[in-house]
Amino acid sequence: MQKVVYNRLKAVLAERGVSNKELAEGIGVRVEAVSNWCVQKRQPSWENLYAIADFLGVDVRALLIPNEKSPTREFQFTYLPSH
Repeated sequence: MQKVVYNRLKAVLAERGVSNKELAEGIGVRVEAVSNWCVQKRQPSWENLYAIADFLGVDVRALLIPNEKSPTREFQFTYLPSH
């Protein structure tokens, strides 16, 4: 069975009804950058991650998923294990 990988940014954009273009314009990046973040090709910088959270009106932790393998439960961007 194939592991399903969820993208938190993509999910939050859908929940808020915000397009990639709207986010890009709102935080001052190219739409291609947002698209790359949404398909796991690239990760946003910490500065952009906080800008995304501010623009979407969410806590930055809503864009992060705890890494279950880490004993300190560090956070990584966008991955959520399938249930």
